[in-house]
Amino acid sequence: MTRNYFGTDGIRGTVGQAPITPDFVLRLAHAVGRVLKRSEAHPTVLIGKDTRISGYMLESALESGFNSAGVDVVLLGPVPTPAVAYLTRALRASMGVVISASHNAFQDNGIKFFSAQGTKLPDDWEQAVEAALEEPPVWADSANLGKTRRLDDAAGRYIEFCKSTFANDLTLRGLKIVVDAAHGAAYHIAPKVFHELGAEVIAIGCAPDGLNINREVGATHPQALVDAVKAHQADYGIALDGDADRLQLVDAGGRLYNGDELLYLMVADRIARDEDVPGCVGTLMTNMAVEVALKARGVGFVRARVGDRYVLEELHRRHWILGGEGSGHLLVLDKHTTGDGLVSALQVLQACVGSGQTMAELLAGVTLYPQTLINVRLAPGQDWRASTRLPEETKAVEAELASSGRVLIRASGTEPLLRVMVEARDAQQARACAERLVNAVRAG
Repeated sequence: MTRNYFGTDGIRGTVGQAPITPDFVLRLAHAVGRVLKRSEAHPTVLIGKDTRISGYMLESALESGFNSAGVDVVLLGPVPTPAVAYLTRALRASMGVVISASHNAFQDNGIKFFSAQGTKLPDDWEQAVEAALEEPPVWADSANLGKTRRLDDAAGRYIEFCKSTFANDLTLRGLKIVVDAAHGAAYHIAPKVFHELGAEVIAIGCAPDGLNINREVGATHPQALVDAVKAHQADYGIALDGDADRLQLVDAGGRLYNGDELLYLMVADRIARDEDVPGCVGTLMTNMAVEVALKARGVGFVRARVGDRYVLEELHRRHWILGGEGSGHLLVLDKHTTGDGLVSALQVLQACVGSGQTMAELLAGVTLYPQTLINVRLAPGQDWRASTRLPEETKAVEAELASSGRVLIRASGTEPLLRVMVEARDAQQARACAERLVNAVRAG
């Protein structure tokens, strides 16, 4: 069964357009509630949200839908996505629900779900929900309706959890840190986490108005962080995205580090502390330099499909702990069940403080390969897989690059685009090879 509504990370779209409408979201919650009640007589779900103005409307629709199916609801208010995952597990709830479109602009919103264990739910669960959506509703009678309450100290509980992932014998005292919460879900949480661990905190992107989430700040617009670090002569800068599961870091010199580099840094730190790291998981887009550097240290490396859920699935399959994407989605499974920008930032700071080294020093042995990514718009009905020239050109490029580069060609999941990426030690070679492949696509 194909999924009509669920994508790689829940259900997402433009507010006011299907499926992000209050009537559909009410039906969705009712369907989820009915699926929950197949295995549990009196389920309880937690609902958290980011700071988008549409969160109020969608929260009300979810609440009504769950209550109508006989499911109790606990409202958490604005909290990061990973906070919902943590609190679902900590409070022994049946499920966690997040209202967020992550790094998208405020016009978009979405719904995603966590299991009772604080993990993403499998495809077969999503298919069960979609099947339930096709069935007529079964409204609970008055005596069996669900009830709703608010958890007033949700943010405080999560702040304490984040702090608990940082080594007890270390402190951030003496460090000046710029914290950018993207006017998103961590606006009232992220500055407190670092302040309570001893840092002097300069907060930017922490004044949400419902419309400014991710606007020119946060992990997707890191220049604001770079500028603030330089202006305040800070030691570090930390940028999150709208729901705080994504991370970008800047050092005192204003250099920006992506998720690939941070993943390697966390692996190297554990090796330095004599921990066993059998392997880690990246994606098809992870920079080849990281793979080479990890293998040189005897650490296995596996590429998953793009998307943190696929990284997580591969980590579970191999019983490994560390994984992530260049975008800053990082997984540290002995600290949290899902990607968490705050927890990941604390792991990096712990490595720097504990070793007495800067990020640049810890990453001295890794120089990212230049990447050229070109998006090729496909003509209506164009089947790029039927091209005879593209496979020939791809084979020729791969032979030219040999072990010093790689090629990745993949279709966009949301637009009629073919993404052509070439990675090589030499930037000019990467660009030239990518353009050869693009020409082959266009030639058909």
